[in-house]
Amino acid sequence: MHKINFCSGPAVLPPTVYNKAIEAIQNFDHTDQSILELSHRSSSIVSMIQETKLLVKELLAISDEYDVLFLHGGASMQFCMIPMNFLSTSTKAYYTLTGQWASNAFHEAQLLGNADALCSSADSNYNYLPSLQQAYTLDNSAYVHFTSNNTIYGTQWKSYPSFNCPIIVDMSSDLFSKKINVHQFDLIYAGAQKNIGIAGVCMVIIKKSLLEKQNKLIPTMLNYNTHLLHESSFNTPPVFAIYTCNLNLKWLKSIGGVQEIEKINQMKAQLLYAEIERNSLFDCTVAKPEDRSLMNVTFVAKNKEIEIAFKDFCKKNNIVSIDGYRTVGGFRASIYNAMPLQDVQLFVEIMKSFESKI
Repeated sequence: MHKINFCSGPAVLPPTVYNKAIEAIQNFDHTDQSILELSHRSSSIVSMIQETKLLVKELLAISDEYDVLFLHGGASMQFCMIPMNFLSTSTKAYYTLTGQWASNAFHEAQLLGNADALCSSADSNYNYLPSLQQAYTLDNSAYVHFTSNNTIYGTQWKSYPSFNCPIIVDMSSDLFSKKINVHQFDLIYAGAQKNIGIAGVCMVIIKKSLLEKQNKLIPTMLNYNTHLLHESSFNTPPVFAIYTCNLNLKWLKSIGGVQEIEKINQMKAQLLYAEIERNSLFDCTVAKPEDRSLMNVTFVAKNKEIEIAFKDFCKKNNIVSIDGYRTVGGFRASIYNAMPLQDVQLFVEIMKSFESKI
């Protein structure tokens, strides 16, 4: 029987991506060679990487003011690369602390320079988003950092204030899930294993003028200019991981792009949140609807006995990776782009069936 996988990452991918990835492992681009063995300098791989970059720019309507990079190290490598490139001894970076990954990014910045919290929801285990002004003027500011969607705690920024400094956003779990105005931001980064592809590559969308703010010596591999000048191939790039991004973005384009997937994602989230609120056995962990993530739906059972019983019921019904993160408990249903609407509908029916048996 088909398993419904609610894993927060690595996440499910469309069947066409799996099938074409298998073909590429056997014979990529009619070369009679596997994509796993082809040189990253070969014309087939260089063309594929360039095509992937163009797909990103097309799907997100990105101007030539920006470039797209594919880097090693996942999103976590960006936690140190960003302050290393843009935080000087005379400036300060501001971080919005809305979850574990935002806090990890803040910690790395503190190791490398002067960083301060613009706001925090740590006082309530990150189960809400702090209120922000419409506009900020920050003294000696290098940049402001957001984490757009908090996979562990189930919150998501829907809009952003204006600032007198660059805005940098970790969009690892919601990039390509909804329409955004890329030009509001100076740097966007995202680990691929949620909505974009598989683990092993981090996508960076960077405004070229931001690089003019570099004013210190930076290790070669951690310098954005290095990767910009060498088209993401200064050293051997994660070719297969980039290719899965390529396939996934082609799938997204084929179904109508970001505009269409946003409608589907909203339907999935609304359906699941409505059932959690209706069901007498569960509660949402994020009280304010406006703060709730469209990607990671977090909820808890009314008591421990119900929690244990529901986990067992899910297992028997081929629902996998539904456990909440250890700091939250309960349940987390990650409903990224490739999660079909019908799978969410089936899960809702399972929740209703469980309620009727208790």
